[in-house]
Amino acid sequence: MKKIAIFASGRGSNFIAIYKKTITGYIPAEISLVVSNNPTCGAIDFARNNAIPTFIFNKTKYPDTNIQNVMLAQILLKSEIDLICLAGYMKMIPENIVVKYKNRILNIHPSLLPDFGGKGFYGMKVHEAVIQSNAIESGVTVHFVDDKYDHGPIIIQEKVKVTADDTANVLANKVLILEHYVYPKVVKAFCEERIIFENNKPKIEVILEN
Repeated sequence: MKKIAIFASGRGSNFIAIYKKTITGYIPAEISLVVSNNPTCGAIDFARNNAIPTFIFNKTKYPDTNIQNVMLAQILLKSEIDLICLAGYMKMIPENIVVKYKNRILNIHPSLLPDFGGKGFYGMKVHEAVIQSNAIESGVTVHFVDDKYDHGPIIIQEKVKVTADDTANVLANKVLILEHYVYPKVVKAFCEERIIFENNKPKIEVILEN
């Protein structure tokens, strides 16, 4: 059983989607830790209500950045974390964590990267930008995390159509439904060690059933 740490700053709907799939056994893992910069967010409330350990990681608690980063590394090590899943986490992952957990940190972004990604593109801002661009499609991207926002090797992308009468809110709902399907699928593949690299690009290995 793999051990997962969730990093979240808001309501944590992707966290909850992944958690439910671990409970049913679809994902062969357990969520062992939830990390957040926001002690009052929905993700922390859900974690505490379901007896999942939490760790608050912000400047209020740890004013010294170096101490912050050391404490985060220590709690991840103590929790024996195999995989970190970002689920609406609004902060840059510290360099020491990116290096230590290379190709073991997943992020999901609500657009088809590299379009509408990078610093400043988060939440509803992404969908508003997609609508304003008159794009005919959007979707989700799951990728490994590196030292840049919404960067790193892309594992999978899934698309949704953008219709002429879509608003940013309508598009956000379409994409969120897709996120809750795609993200657990990728986490499952990671936990089953089915994400492989070919020509330095990750792909999900499909196991054919007899």
